[in-house]
Amino acid sequence: METIDSIKTRWSNYKYKNKDIPKDVIEDILNCGRLAPSAKNRQPWYFVVTTGNTKNEITNIMLSEVGRITDKDEIKRIGHPCSLLSTARTIKKVPVLILIFRPNDKAWAKGDRLSLGACIENMCLKATELGIGSLWILDTVYVEKEIQKVTNHEDMELVCGLLLGYPDQKPRKKIRKKLKDMMEWQI
Repeated sequence: METIDSIKTRWSNYKYKNKDIPKDVIEDILNCGRLAPSAKNRQPWYFVVTTGNTKNEITNIMLSEVGRITDKDEIKRIGHPCSLLSTARTIKKVPVLILIFRPNDKAWAKGDRLSLGACIENMCLKATELGIGSLWILDTVYVEKEIQKVTNHEDMELVCGLLLGYPDQKPRKKIRKKLKDMMEWQI
């Protein structure tokens, strides 16, 4: 598949087949993330690939957090708890959850996060090329401390998660703004 085809056909997948992804395929996807450009070549990414018991433990942590959220101010802060519930249910059904961490370095936070965006996109595009569905998720940050503890990475910032699995649904049409509505030329 050409790169442009991956860009045009990549989509956020929410339903996955109960089929494992071979370890070498996962590592190929991670390697494409590793090759992304990064601010000052810091390469701030650290990947924790979770499957089985660890992935299920993280799912259970997220589900228990949904039940705990009742305070209106907290709901405003994190968004509606349905987002967390929906994400936890999706994680439970997907074979692979990759947790993406970065060093706790406030001076580099902005550059690192931009670099991580490039890293994640590289992984999503490679997954698409290989016929694997992906879903970038942010809801893991609502239980960051608990996930840090489970994975033994309390010294790092949990940036997000990336789900990988063989799709069990047809791609939905992407709704995208028109280029002319989000750009201008200044001469």
